[in-house]
Amino acid sequence: MHVYFSGIGGAGIGPLAEIALQAGYDVSGSDKRMSSYIKVLHQAGIENIAINQSYEHIAKVHAEKPIDWFVYSSALVFEQPDAPELKFAQQHNIRATKRDELINEIVTTKNLKMIAVAGTHGKTTTTAMIVWLCKQLGLNISYLLPAKTSFGPMGQYLNDSKYFIIEADEFDRNFLHFNPWLSVISGVSWDHHEIFPTRSEYKQAFLDFISQSRHSLIWQDDAMYLGLNNPDNNLITLQDPSTRAIRAIKLKGFYNRLDAWQAVSALRLMIKSDSDKLIQTINLFPGLSRRMEQLLPNLYTDYAHTPEKIRGVMSVAKEMTIETKQNIIVVYEPLTDRRQHYMLNDYQDCFNGAAQVYWLPSYLAREDPDQRILPPAELITHLSDPTIAQPAERDEGLRRTIAAHLEKGDLVVGIAGGGGDSLDDWLRDNFLV
Repeated sequence: MHVYFSGIGGAGIGPLAEIALQAGYDVSGSDKRMSSYIKVLHQAGIENIAINQSYEHIAKVHAEKPIDWFVYSSALVFEQPDAPELKFAQQHNIRATKRDELINEIVTTKNLKMIAVAGTHGKTTTTAMIVWLCKQLGLNISYLLPAKTSFGPMGQYLNDSKYFIIEADEFDRNFLHFNPWLSVISGVSWDHHEIFPTRSEYKQAFLDFISQSRHSLIWQDDAMYLGLNNPDNNLITLQDPSTRAIRAIKLKGFYNRLDAWQAVSALRLMIKSDSDKLIQTINLFPGLSRRMEQLLPNLYTDYAHTPEKIRGVMSVAKEMTIETKQNIIVVYEPLTDRRQHYMLNDYQDCFNGAAQVYWLPSYLAREDPDQRILPPAELITHLSDPTIAQPAERDEGLRRTIAAHLEKGDLVVGIAGGGGDSLDDWLRDNFLV
């Protein structure tokens, strides 16, 4: 079967293309721009990738070898509902779906048990931690990760796998296409407001996801938030984050330790393994890209883009500076303007502990044209202490400012949830030379 992946350089589509190749499918694809990850895909054996998403190109590929399945990202129909490649697939009766249908096909035909990690925050880290534990225990697994790690590719399929581990994103209700053997809910708070206009709709999506799962693992506080007051044998609630077991986890950051305990708890459900051994293993977790990833000494980058995630980043930074007494400097680029309209009153104390915050204009993607763009100066007023923040731009002045903070020995954290041409890219381009 020939599968064509549109947006193959993306964190959601690219790893799935690797999995499809390893599972025996013929794979080709396209993207808008060249990236380091496309080079990784070339090295993995996917050579037929075009930096060209035109009607003519996909027609040429189809003529050379008929395409059976056209796989695209959720973002495609939001950004370009009349995309030339999608139009070609529809006109030529090629099966055209988002990635979830192909994932389900692989899971079903290969007889795998799906471990799906969902949640507003913490899901990528928790997924990576489960994959790390499995690898360290010598388990053969298949998995899909939307972030780079030092301990394996982003996508992997092994013929003798028993489990398929995946981050199940709620955006565009994608996770509702899955029926996991085990769902792990890492944390729930309202997000993706363009998909879920009300908080109750967001909660209901998670309730539906849990109902579709054979087993679910969730924090007691999140269960109560969702109105799940009567746990049963299929719903396992984690009670108290201050237990002895969690205190034995030595990773930096309170929320990282919570994610680690969920990963340990998931492994205890998957296999018979001693908790102490799992905790010793998770304490060696090396982290993943854009989650307090060190670019240079004292310069870090993180993907946080909601107040809860930002608080998680700050908890790590504050623990890192307990002994060094360094000032924490934050450079913050909000992810999408539309998200700011819903969460601006939730910022309040999320940057507590920072000596200075440089607040950049929002990274724009899939915006509502009827919404006014909220400038940094206005968003800053919603902090409990607005005096710690100031508007900034990604320019030479900011580069010099960051360099001066690093020269003084301050700890600088870039926080940005955007993709290409985000603050994360800018930091790499300007400091990793």
